[in-house]
Amino acid sequence: MAWSISYISGSQLLSLKRRPNIAVIDVRDDERSYDGHITGSLHYPSDSFTDKISDLIQEVRGKDTLVFHCALSQVRGPTCAKRLANYLDELKEDTGINSIFVLERGFNGWEASGKPVCHCTDVPCKEESQQY
Repeated sequence: MAWSISYISGSQLLSLKRRPNIAVIDVRDDERSYDGHITGSLHYPSDSFTDKISDLIQEVRGKDTLVFHCALSQVRGPTCAKRLANYLDELKEDTGINSIFVLERGFNGWEASGKPVCHCTDVPCKEESQQY
């Protein structure tokens, strides 16, 4: 399957977050621990992302839509999304993933626009998305 990775706005993500089949993948490195994160997001730091792709595939079983982000979604988020797409092409098995997106303006844009941010220290974040 040839993957098309598109950008998604924070408002579009808020609408999608209400569905149980979406996973938000935070690929920021250390800044997640002190900046907070999108509620319910999974943390796969970009510096070790390639080594952990198979773990990510297992963790997102049952999800068909993945949304990647880093601080600004200009380098790390899009790069990791593309790495996953390439991995899925090579894997040649159905993982159930149908869509891969990158969050426009990243976490910084999400937070600056007043979207909900979680400051828990749980990995993965266990907060529910009832705030949406």
